[in-house]
Amino acid sequence: MFTDDYFMNIAFQQAQIAYEKDEVPVGCVIVHNNRIIAKAHNLTEQLNDVTAHAEMQAITAAANLLGGKYLIDCSLYVTLEPCVMCGGALTWAQLSRLVIAAEDAQRGFLHKGLALHPKTQIITGIMAEESALLLKNFFKSKR
Repeated sequence: MFTDDYFMNIAFQQAQIAYEKDEVPVGCVIVHNNRIIAKAHNLTEQLNDVTAHAEMQAITAAANLLGGKYLIDCSLYVTLEPCVMCGGALTWAQLSRLVIAAEDAQRGFLHKGLALHPKTQIITGIMAEESALLLKNFFKSKR
């Protein structure tokens, strides 16, 4: 049986790929019926696009695969709390579940007091320490 830990580990692997590409190490996966339908990581540097966050890349890929704009019955696993932009996109997509590893006290949508679609279930803290450490090491290397 696939678990939240299993899928978050795959999202973490995506964050590690971003780290290796010198992108802010955030990764995510979208799951539908226990099947990964999208994997993504930040591509803002590579694409020179401030909107190329992992979540935005995954939302587009999943919607294309499903053939519609809504992500009902889908779960998104992400290594860092989504920003306001990504939170807005997830609201419009009517995501069923959002599973977050590390909190983002400065830019995260939860910390800004925003809510997602009323039917979206939010789970936090899975692999939070590992994800936060990867981010900390990335930014430490930039200073």
